[in-house]
Amino acid sequence: MAEEHFDVLTKSGEKTGVSKPRSEIHRDGDYHRAVHVWIFVESTQELLLQLRSDDKDSWPGQWDISSAGHISAGDPSLISAQRELEEELGIKLPKDAFEKIFVFLQECVTNNGKFINNEFNDVYLVTVLHPIPLKAFTLQKEEVSAVKYIPYEEYRNLLAKEDPAYVPYDVNGDYGKLFEILRQRCQVNTEARSLSLQKQLQRYSPVTLEAKLTELSEADQKALGLIVKAAKVIDDIFYEQLWYSNPALREWLKEHANASELDKLKWDYFLINKSPWSSLDENEPFLTTADSAVKLLPEATKLIAGWKGLEYRAAFPLTKPPGANFYPPDMDKMEFNLWLSSLTEEQKHAATGFFSIIKRRSEANLDASQSDHLANITKKLPDSNSDLYSVPCSEIYRPSLTKASELLHKAGNLTTSQSLKKLLHSKAEAFLSNDYYESDIAWMDLDSKLDITIGPYETYEDEIFGYKASFEAFIGIRDDKATADLRLFGNNLKLLEDNLPLDSVYKSKDVSAAPIRVIQLIYNSGDVKGPQTVAYNLPNDEKIVKDRGTSMVMLKNVQEAKFEHILKPIAEVLISNEQRGFVDFDSFFTHTICHECCHGIGPHTITLPDGEPSTVRKELQELHSSMEEAKADIVGLWALKFLITKGLLPKSMVESMYVSFLAGCFRSIRFGLTEAHGKGQALIFNWLYEKGAFVFHEDSTFSVDFTKVEDAVESLSHEILTIQGRGDKKAATLLLNSYCTITGPLKASLEKLESVKVPVDISPTFPLADALMN
Repeated sequence: MAEEHFDVLTKSGEKTGVSKPRSEIHRDGDYHRAVHVWIFVESTQELLLQLRSDDKDSWPGQWDISSAGHISAGDPSLISAQRELEEELGIKLPKDAFEKIFVFLQECVTNNGKFINNEFNDVYLVTVLHPIPLKAFTLQKEEVSAVKYIPYEEYRNLLAKEDPAYVPYDVNGDYGKLFEILRQRCQVNTEARSLSLQKQLQRYSPVTLEAKLTELSEADQKALGLIVKAAKVIDDIFYEQLWYSNPALREWLKEHANASELDKLKWDYFLINKSPWSSLDENEPFLTTADSAVKLLPEATKLIAGWKGLEYRAAFPLTKPPGANFYPPDMDKMEFNLWLSSLTEEQKHAATGFFSIIKRRSEANLDASQSDHLANITKKLPDSNSDLYSVPCSEIYRPSLTKASELLHKAGNLTTSQSLKKLLHSKAEAFLSNDYYESDIAWMDLDSKLDITIGPYETYEDEIFGYKASFEAFIGIRDDKATADLRLFGNNLKLLEDNLPLDSVYKSKDVSAAPIRVIQLIYNSGDVKGPQTVAYNLPNDEKIVKDRGTSMVMLKNVQEAKFEHILKPIAEVLISNEQRGFVDFDSFFTHTICHECCHGIGPHTITLPDGEPSTVRKELQELHSSMEEAKADIVGLWALKFLITKGLLPKSMVESMYVSFLAGCFRSIRFGLTEAHGKGQALIFNWLYEKGAFVFHEDSTFSVDFTKVEDAVESLSHEILTIQGRGDKKAATLLLNSYCTITGPLKASLEKLESVKVPVDISPTFPLADALMN
């Protein structure tokens, strides 16, 4: 039998591209990877330990982790954890049972210097409700002699005393995290936790959003009910896109929401974030796996008479996965890029496209919980040396998209608007074909009192590459007067492009007028978690942007609510008394329009220094969203001044637009620096503050220096646009690292807003949509 090979890692844990036999790895002290799997029993607060076989070459005959093993060369971590648990203990569990809690570097030498272990261990926790009967285990005798349960605190004490019967771990070092996590989950202070959730909820100001339906025909009102139902389905898809156990968590929290005050608070805050991670707290978790759904899996072990089977908590990691559920949770960039290099150009386009999900072949062999339609996908896969493969969203979400498609077709048959009819039917077809081009063109051409945006669009949740689009829906009633008033902006995009503070070589040659629609929002769903969207510029597909440009939708009632509940109170606290009166809704609204317009200008499709065509999105990858939001904000401010200079907007706006923008910076930065808009605003604020355009006063308020702000805005606009035009990720990284920080005055200001309890954002309810669903 050939000796097992492991990947050789650097001292910081990255793959070197070299693999070596197991014996040589431990002889030479090479860094490599392994998995540790702990089974924790919730009801008894015990850990399961295994007794290592006397024949093991390290720590023979000592009690150790529930299950552990090396990760073979090329193998993924999670699959290895599943495999080790099944091989050593006879427990077969799906991936949602495994919670990765931390990575532990173990460096030690045993066997008189003959066994050097430099090992990066991915530590997983499996939480079961009750002890698994000892007779249910199937032990791998050459690896495991016995198993036993032990209270986690007793086990920690034994390790602290360095009891020779147990494999040593430094509980005062990194491995102490395991016991701290268990302690926090076992010793819950219900009152303190309820108070914490109440404070988090209070940062959102509840608002009711609605509009008059009197101008809709009876047929369109009936169609509206079907469209809302389709948007509800879109919401289901987005929950799954965030994390694979997220739908189960959602149902569990909903089912138990009335069990106690704490359970109600958990459910309320989950509805805002749509996940266990808090958007306003740098994605810190406000829930743990201990709060999650319980699943019964009788077939996980040998069947034992009188025992109904293994019950476990559907897990999620404490750290929000940067790839959401778009990629395997244990995939890294190197693995993806190696796979990508083996593909044809057509396959590469699919793998890096908006509308596909990356999966593992090996996952199908170990995950019996896969739905039938996913199992059928894996059966049809062509042979490949790679574990990764790409699946269209139309296949991954086939059951849900089929339902949404049917609802949109029915709505399309009812509506009296021809452009809306075309949009609904084409979008329904796109859900099943995965080709969104025609439906996005139909969306751009929409001319209807009932305004609908539905489908996969924004890529904020893909923090690995920024490739994958999340599903979302916005339903509103068009405000015809406000829409007519804004044609000035869409009609002057070419003028703005031609005059951008950017070298001509990077400017787009074909910029189309951008239609702008103003709506009163009556329902949203999908990718609308945490801070609420005030406007959007779509589509993001570079091919459509090149062919037709973009369209903008302004959510006027959302912006009005944010101005009244958020921006005005911020101005009262942080803007100097002399300039506070400059903060007004028209300036806030008008800059938002320019922000969205500026998504449609500047570099998108670019030529790299070697002459190869590319896009800004592909070159900047995970940095694209933050850079693009910063561009739209700062270039939007530049554009307003340019239009004023050309006499297209009144000169009286100059002071108010700059001061309203300053107040808006605090609003967006409070979203957190893990969020693209917050990160972009932090970059802008610190740049303008450094240039003296924003001034901090002794009374802890800010003002704008009108003699410096114009030059500062133009210099940052040039910097960001040039980085995008060159596709220069290194320069983007340097810029973001230098300026995306919470500086002293900024930190003091945010703390001041927190102390006087100014809301951070709004939490909308939609009574009209709810009524249509009943």
